Amino acid sequence: MWYRASRFLVMVNESGGLQAAKTLITAPGVSDVFAALWERGRPDLTVEAIILDPRWKELFTGHELDIARGRLRKLGYPV
Repeated sequence: MWYRASRFLVMVNESGGLQAAKTLITAPGVSDVFAALWERGRPDLTVEAIILDPRWKELFTGHELDIARGRLRKLGYPV
């Protein structure tokens, strides 16, 4: 089952990957991309999971990382 992340790609092209990730994380709820990846059994590809990777964590505030952890934990993803 494929998912074309058109809106996400537009965000990345317009504001860059880091800002796109920050925008998605600080939004009031989960994004369409998050929901689509979760439904397809790929929560590891969500922005929330990726920013928790040690390679990228330093780019985000503690608050942003807490939001990501909370969203993933709420759905049972181990973080």
